[in-house]
Formats: sequence, C-alpha cells, structure tokens
Amino acid sequence: MSLIKSISGIRGTIGGRVGENLTPIDIVKFTTAFASFLQKRVPEKKMKMIIGRDARVSGAMVSRLVIGTLQSMGIDVIDTGLSTTPTVEMAVILHKADGGVILTASHNPMEWNALKLLNDKGEFISGEEALTLLQMVEDENFLYADIQNTGSYIEYLNSIDDHIETILCLPLVDVDTIRSANFNVIVDVVNSTGAISIPPLLSRLGVNSVTVLNGEVNGLFAHNPEPLPEHLFQISEEMKKGRYDVGLVVDPDVDRLAIIMENGEMFGEEYTLISVADYVLQHQKGAAVSNLSSTRALEDLCKKHEVEVYKSAVGEVNVVEMMKAKNAVIGGEGNGGVIYPELHYGRDALAGIALFLTYLAKSGMSCSQLRSQYCHYYMVKDKIKLESGIDTQHILSQVKEKYKDYNPNTIDGVKIDFLDSWVHLRASNTEPVIRIYAEASTMEQAKILTENIKNDIIN
Repeated sequence: MSLIKSISGIRGTIGGRVGENLTPIDIVKFTTAFASFLQKRVPEKKMKMIIGRDARVSGAMVSRLVIGTLQSMGIDVIDTGLSTTPTVEMAVILHKADGGVILTASHNPMEWNALKLLNDKGEFISGEEALTLLQMVEDENFLYADIQNTGSYIEYLNSIDDHIETILCLPLVDVDTIRSANFNVIVDVVNSTGAISIPPLLSRLGVNSVTVLNGEVNGLFAHNPEPLPEHLFQISEEMKKGRYDVGLVVDPDVDRLAIIMENGEMFGEEYTLISVADYVLQHQKGAAVSNLSSTRALEDLCKKHEVEVYKSAVGEVNVVEMMKAKNAVIGGEGNGGVIYPELHYGRDALAGIALFLTYLAKSGMSCSQLRSQYCHYYMVKDKIKLESGIDTQHILSQVKEKYKDYNPNTIDGVKIDFLDSWVHLRASNTEPVIRIYAEASTMEQAKILTENIKNDIIN
C-alpha cells in the first residue's frame, strides 16, 4: 500500500511487498542503518538505546524486530514497552542514552506504523542526518556484532511515572491550585497509551473526577485517531450534557493535545499552544516559535506580551531548531503540539495538560471564557491526495508563480500572506498528499481560499 522514507523516519502500512510497505525486512534494514549511523559517530562506545511504542496492533511485532536488530548490532536496549512519544524522549534524557526509537504512526490509521528516531538529547534527528541515514539504508553496508558483543535487554516499567514526576516538578505547574479548582474532566485516549498516562497524570495533579472514553488499550481506534473536530463527536456530545469543566483529547502517541470546552464546543487545536504560551509568557519573558501553518493568533499574543515570535518550516525538528536558535521559552505547532524547553525539546501533551489546567485554575474562568480572551481566526485544513509519479515541486512552483505579487514564502512549500488571511500548501512528510492550510477572519473566507488553491492545483 505505502512506504514513506523521509526526514521524519520510515512510515508505512503493515504487510505487502518489500520496499513498498513496512515489512519486516524494511524494519530490520532501517533499524540497522540507524544503529550504524549512531555507532559511526562514537565508534568505540558501547551504546544503549531507549525503545517504546504506542498501542497499535502491529506494535509488539515491530518492537520485537527492532529490539532484536539493535541487540544484534551490539546495542544495549532499554524497553519502555507501551509508552508515549514524549515519555521515550524524556527516558533518553533521564537514562543518558545514546538515542531512541519510538514505534508509532502518530495520527495515521491502525494499518500504519512507523519508526521515529531520537538522538542522545531525546530529540528527533535533523533533516541532514536523516538524509545520511537514508543513504545508508540504500547502501546496506552493515556489520553486525559477534556473539560476545551482542547487546543486552532490560525493561523499564516506570518510564511514565518518571515522566509525570518531572512534569510535577516544573515551577509553573501548581498542583494545589488545580486540586482546589475541583475540576470534572473527561478524556478521550483513542484506545492507545493515553489510557495509561493521562489518568495517572490527572490523579497526580489533584483531579479527582476523571471520565475516560475509549480507554481499552488495544490499538483498535474507536474513531479516526487524529484529534480534529470532525473526529471528536463522541466526547463533544458527552460534554453537552453539562457535567464537565473540560475535555482533553490526545492522539495515539500522546504528543498532541486537543481541548473541548464545557459547552461541548472545540477550544481549537490551534489554541492549545496559544493558551499555554499565554500562561508561560506571563511568567517567563522570551521568544515564541511556531510553524508556518500555525495560527496568526500567536503573533497577536506575542505582541501583547511584547516578545518576538518566529515561524519555522513545518515539522517538530524544524520548530526545535528555531527555538534553540532564538532561545525561545515556548513553542510548538498548531496541531495541538506544545514544546516547553524547561522540560524537554519535544511535543508533549502531558506537559500541555499540566500547564493548561494550572492556567485554567489560576484564571478562575471557564474554558469558554478563557478561549474568548484570544483573537479568533478560522482555519481550514485540507489535503489533495497525490497520484504516483506526480511532480510535487512543479505544482508548488506554479502556485508560487501565480501569486508572485504577494511575495510568497518558500521556506516550506508555498505560503501566501494576504492582508487579513493566508494560505499555505506543502508536500507532507508523512503521507502522499499536498497539505493545504488556510486561515481568515471568517470560515467562509478560509474555505474560499482553500477551494481557490485546490483549483489552482487541479487545473
């Protein structure tokens, strides 16, 4: 069906032919190449790596392949088992490991899985490093360890607890204030590892009333796992009954956070970062970073706090690189991804929840009242599926030429800024599609922008 090799790692559907899908042979080759890549950097060192996975049906099978391959390369493996992406990132830091592998296809449907690769800082490897790795996969110049030098294996069963503990130690997380707010919270954990991480976090934060939807950890996602409004009917309808103060939704690997207001309406995944940034910037002055496809509301917020805001190419690694370059105190992406460097440089829904609930409790406002504090924009997120062989760059060049009078930004695809709106289109790193984002002061205007761009591409 599909196999995508990119700077985001290797991602594909389970089963099928070698080189066309995520087969055992592709998994072993890619894991071997990553091990070789790390070993070439420190040739004489005995390395250790962290591994973890979400609850996908294929997860245990893929995990066994990856673990065995790493051991055969002479690398000691620390296995977090069922875990979250930010938990594995934190585990690399806490164990001073040489790297990590996260087995998750994030928001993709259940037939997909992926290998996401971390360096010794618990951060995704850079685009340049990924290109080197992909060439190593093609070359297949691998050397496995002899029997005296194979790697060891241990389980690390407390990784989520340790992750939560580091969050509770953050100065901006106030457990007493959250407890005193007596929140009634409902969460949708979409049949994955949010079920074993979010409820324990909420309990440690002092939230005593928690209702869990889709809490069976079986990887059989009850709905499309991407936390977008069109997929969140169940929790929205439940909240309209008026029993809850806030609803929280995460994706299968728990690095994205969507919030539902007490009236059952969407807080807006774009505004997860805005609200957390607002809270952080009240206490820590410094720059903020988001990507080119994220809302203008961050610019408005940073203007209010009199700090700089910067836009990077789409992708967590690009946001992190700019955050470091600009010494940003908060950053992330408009898909509900919050990056708080006081903890670590990775999107972290658990940290986002702790910071958001602290702010909500301290504000004394309801979710809808808090949301009303921010400038309101309407965003449309769409995509066009690509047929095999289509020249994506040619399509983007044509759009750039048509809108050349608007000085398009071409750092990542093509972004066109108009006076009161913008549209951004780019080739996805994770799916064979062109993604289209448009934002305007009305939903009708955003939809018109999206349709106009789609017509430009099709025609």
